[in-house]
Amino acid sequence: MTTPRSARGAAPRHDDRRRSFPQVAPREAPDGRFAATWWGNAWVDALEDTALDPARLARGKAYAGRGHVDAITVTPGRVVAYVHGSRPRPYRTEIRMRTLGDDGWERFLDEAAARPDHIAALLDKDVPHALEAVTGLLPAAGDLVPDCSCPDDGYPCKHAAALCYQAARLLDEDPFVLFLMRGRGEQELLAELTRRNAALSAAETTAAAPAMPTVPARAVLDAADRAGPALPAPLPPPDRPGRPAVFPPDPDAPDPLALDLLASEAAVRAHAFLTTGQDPVAALSPWQDAVRLAAAHPGSGLTASTRALYRDLAYALDRTPTDLARAVAGWRQGGAAGLAVLEEPWDPPAGPFDRARPALIAADFPAFRPWRNRLSTESLQLRLGRDGLWYGYESDAGREDWWPRGAPDLDPVGALTDLLGH
Repeated sequence: MTTPRSARGAAPRHDDRRRSFPQVAPREAPDGRFAATWWGNAWVDALEDTALDPARLARGKAYAGRGHVDAITVTPGRVVAYVHGSRPRPYRTEIRMRTLGDDGWERFLDEAAARPDHIAALLDKDVPHALEAVTGLLPAAGDLVPDCSCPDDGYPCKHAAALCYQAARLLDEDPFVLFLMRGRGEQELLAELTRRNAALSAAETTAAAPAMPTVPARAVLDAADRAGPALPAPLPPPDRPGRPAVFPPDPDAPDPLALDLLASEAAVRAHAFLTTGQDPVAALSPWQDAVRLAAAHPGSGLTASTRALYRDLAYALDRTPTDLARAVAGWRQGGAAGLAVLEEPWDPPAGPFDRARPALIAADFPAFRPWRNRLSTESLQLRLGRDGLWYGYESDAGREDWWPRGAPDLDPVGALTDLLGH
């Protein structure tokens, strides 16, 4: 009788969605933090921003530093370890987090496969900022849910905090641990990236490249003393701006996300100048350009990357992040004209401004008071721009804290109606 292979000691099948790591030796970064990479620090920040008791965090960091965290097991949505406390028996501790859905993984894989430099960075155990921005791989405050068998009901307890600090060391060493936490194993991701990259390469190979006109070099040399052959026509401009290079993190270099943003902006400006002969940014002041950059960035200052962008741009121009956020709201409302309405009160000539209050009264809005180019109530305001448009603003009653709202309109009643609709 033949013994089945499975009974003859066949090697167990590798489980790509379960990884166990021996006890991690603590090692603080030069700045005193537990993590050394930007994604490892983002993991720690997500826990610290949610913690209700800083003292428990400090004890958890001390536990991690003294090696109280045993081997760590990572599976999709879960990080588990036994953590030694004051009692002889260790506590079973875990950190739970939401896994990424299929749509999120599709965006991640499409973005990574589209750029060979991203694939190279991942293979080098690096995470480009652009990939995180596309999918939201890193946890935000509240995304990490701690649980522990100890009697402490702190959020988190010191054992869960210790596990979180030690897990950051795993992320530093291998960002694929983060991907596993979010639901996909390393081999699974690499196989899918290889397949997509091969498909893109095949498509690029089969696409017909445009013929490039040339001039023989001998013809140019022979014509040194006479008129040479006509130069070939210039190649047509590309359909869209090119992609910037990926800037790896370097402690002595500027923020790679900021460099990527500036490089992307430079590519867009160069493409616009090539196709239209005009630079859309040349006439802007440094402050206007900073507001434009922030307004073009996705989000409203809520994500960590956007908060960092607002902070850095505001600091560079001696403004506050709140100043910049308000200016961004004005820019999104009306571009450079909207920013001017926010920052420059002026005295309009007789005409549209004088007709605005009767129009508002006729529409049952009688309480507006005039001042220069502004009509105000306790919480609503309309500002007349030099472009002839009315811009809506809103503030808490009793406070002079006006924020742009709604879409500008030639009709003050229309601008107010849109403002109230927001």
